[in-house]
Amino acid sequence: MAAAFAYYDDEAGGYFKDLAAAVAVPTESQHAAGLPHMRRYLDGLMAPTLTPLGYECRVYDNPVEGAGPVLLASRVEDPSLPTMLCYGHGDVVMGMEGRWQNGRDPWRLSFEGEKVYGRGTADNKGQHLLHIAALRTVLETRGKLGFNHKLCIEMGEENGSRGFREVIQAHRADFAADAFFSSDGPRTVRERPNITLGNRGGCQFDLIVDLRDGGHHSGNWGGLLANPGIILAHAIASITDAKGRILIDAWRPPLPDWVRELVKDAKRDSGANAPEIDEDWGEPGLAPMEKVVGWNSFEVLAFTTGTPERPVNAIPPKAQARCALRFVVGTKAEDILPSLRRHLDARGFQNVEIRTPPGANPIRFGASRTDPNHPFVKWVRGALDRAAGAPCDVLPNSGGSNVTEIIGTELGIPYIWLPLSYTGCSQHAPDEHILKPLMREGLGHLTSIYWDLGDEQDGYRK
Repeated sequence: MAAAFAYYDDEAGGYFKDLAAAVAVPTESQHAAGLPHMRRYLDGLMAPTLTPLGYECRVYDNPVEGAGPVLLASRVEDPSLPTMLCYGHGDVVMGMEGRWQNGRDPWRLSFEGEKVYGRGTADNKGQHLLHIAALRTVLETRGKLGFNHKLCIEMGEENGSRGFREVIQAHRADFAADAFFSSDGPRTVRERPNITLGNRGGCQFDLIVDLRDGGHHSGNWGGLLANPGIILAHAIASITDAKGRILIDAWRPPLPDWVRELVKDAKRDSGANAPEIDEDWGEPGLAPMEKVVGWNSFEVLAFTTGTPERPVNAIPPKAQARCALRFVVGTKAEDILPSLRRHLDARGFQNVEIRTPPGANPIRFGASRTDPNHPFVKWVRGALDRAAGAPCDVLPNSGGSNVTEIIGTELGIPYIWLPLSYTGCSQHAPDEHILKPLMREGLGHLTSIYWDLGDEQDGYRK
């Protein structure tokens, strides 16, 4: 533990030097200009870091054109030992240059009190670098891990992980493992660690009403021509009530008693600058954490009709909304859009088109949950309790979406996430940052867990 903290506390040559080098690579996965940087991140940073630790590194090209590559680093000490799979993503969202406060450069690490700013610090470069640091510390101290380990670094998570499933399917034996343990996302409460056993799924789609070519004078034609903005507003209003309660039966999932039991004492720490929670929004009768991890949520992400930046006195010809459904296990993903079609048709909205965003699968990620009674869950929970010196929280899944369902479905293994960031970290926004003391604590937890994994008496076994 002392060795791990010494690496972290050495701002000139330790963790923050490594993090600065990672942040400096602009691995934006939303446009083609980021592709060369993605390969540079893997070949120039990850492989040279992992190879000296006894990992064999291989980079897989993505079968989807324009999607980022995938690195798999493997260290096999003994085939009879359990194999742990860790995951991180080296791609990031857009840098949003010029929108960061105090002139901050998203590609340059900067410090302000306990905050460390830079694109990818929280999501996810800073988190998978801590796993590497913990593993290195165990190796340098014990001379071995005491288990086999594989680290996967994907370069397209922020773009929907296109092609990632196909890479695993084509090389399933390479990725095979007994269990999955990684870090992404924020803790639910800053003061206490938690593990999550999966993620909500995510489905994005457009609703479009396109009635005619060109706009028409609202005085001469008002009352005679249907307004697509009004039609679309009513169509969207039929999906939930005025308080956000979902009205499509197929979108209303089961809420198992074991899920409610896991989250009954869980709190949601929104951070100092977060908006106040609207207690009366969403499904009535559910506690806030039940709404986030146990239920589905429908959101309108954008809505346009006419020219909002320069309105004219004309009935617009078209209206369009980008919508999203975050969904939990128990929701039939394949029926999300068909059930929406049936719902709209039954209410007279046949002229509302449902369209998948260009070049995208509407189901960006599937929903996932590991059985909380699985032996691996119980072992990791005990190891984290020992590391933290107090009981930790266990959530059935997080509110966000990522690759967990792909890992679980394709490899058939239990999966656990240990989030190391916090809800106020501004991921996916300007001023993304991590908190020095929180990440230091996280490194301690990871080092302790990895040490215990390889313990000859008490470590996790197949």
